[in-house]
Amino acid sequence: MRRTGTKPLRTAATATAALALTLGATACGGTTGPASGGELAGQTVTVAGVWTGTEQKNFKKVLDAFGQKTGATTVFVPSGDNVSTFVGSKIEGGNAPDVVMVPQVGVLQQFAKEGWLQPLSEQTAGTADSSLAPVWKNYGTVDGTYYGLYFKAAHKSTIWYAPETFAQAGVGEPKTYADLLKTGRTLADSGRPAFAIAGEDGWTLTDWFENIYLSQAGPEKYDQLARHTLKWTDESVVTALTTLGELFKDNRLVAGGAQSALGTDFPTSVEQVFGPAPKAAMVYEGDFVGGIAKDQFGKQPGKDAKFLPFPAVDGGKAPVVSGGDAAVVLKQGKNAKAGMKLVEYLAGPEAAEIWAGEGGFLSPSIRVDMAAYGDPVTRSTAESLIAAGDSIRFDMSDQAPAAFGGTKGAGEWKLLQDFLRDPSDPRATAAKLEAEAAKAYGN
Repeated sequence: MRRTGTKPLRTAATATAALALTLGATACGGTTGPASGGELAGQTVTVAGVWTGTEQKNFKKVLDAFGQKTGATTVFVPSGDNVSTFVGSKIEGGNAPDVVMVPQVGVLQQFAKEGWLQPLSEQTAGTADSSLAPVWKNYGTVDGTYYGLYFKAAHKSTIWYAPETFAQAGVGEPKTYADLLKTGRTLADSGRPAFAIAGEDGWTLTDWFENIYLSQAGPEKYDQLARHTLKWTDESVVTALTTLGELFKDNRLVAGGAQSALGTDFPTSVEQVFGPAPKAAMVYEGDFVGGIAKDQFGKQPGKDAKFLPFPAVDGGKAPVVSGGDAAVVLKQGKNAKAGMKLVEYLAGPEAAEIWAGEGGFLSPSIRVDMAAYGDPVTRSTAESLIAAGDSIRFDMSDQAPAAFGGTKGAGEWKLLQDFLRDPSDPRATAAKLEAEAAKAYGN
């Protein structure tokens, strides 16, 4: 997830930003023109967010539709990865945006505690009550007040694979984590290592841990660890690290071995499976992998690029870890009233269906027509997200203070990179994680 520090959100924003030069994508802001009339004619709404390239272009189509509907002029301003610093500096300079798309629960909570946010309108809250699983509204609520509407979601419990490798090795989709590793070793024996792992980007390693932990330890402990009311030295953490270590230490499972993985960023990990010179059979990451495989390497999701759900670990339930971007309204914006109207529009199905038709997007809303999604793979991913209901858990590191869960070269990112390099002592790693978490959480 993008976060204070430089945490790339595992929506496709990460890949788009990293590949912007390759794509020729533009990362600059832009204005969408309004209709000639409408209730907001003559008014301008400024929206800040992390999105660049294709994501930004598609979100501008949503903003354009809002402009046509209301008469407002909309301006999108790229925030860069460090949303917290960007917004703080804009407020200080007297030039705050009206709406910010916030990609971390922790940053949303920080903004609320700074007193920067307006509570969302009764209309938005009512729409959210009728269209979102309660967990999504809870993640947008701070101290009982609803501040953040989750508009865009990511399904981060998907393992993407090149189907020809499965056919060549004579294997099917594994249903358990133990079978996943067994399948991976069979794939390696037939000529291609199991996983491309983006160890250079520490956030991918936190995602591996979170899926294993949620399935193995269960949602209650997951929530406790996310709040740091459970210590990282708990036996459940050591068990999850031990499970993860079994993957990390096996060169048949990690393409190129740990050292190579530590030099592989996320876009490269996707290329290693779906690019012109493949080096691995599978890559674990979110639903956005399919979009990159399609846009960058011409793969057809569902045909040349398939996914399987992250399998259940040790008899637990199959995990559904998610992330997302929440729309918040800043008190300091010059046109917060019109900003609130935009958030009301984003809460309804029309806005989501516009982006869903363009691809690279999932909505957590049950009111979005599944037919709006442009391909069957995205549709099935969206259905899985909706079906998970309240059992979804938001990315744990995105709920943590940035110093622990979202800073390059520090905290959980660095310690899991160290663990990838040498997974021989899970208990020692758990102790180091606890020491860093205690400093960051202050509890």
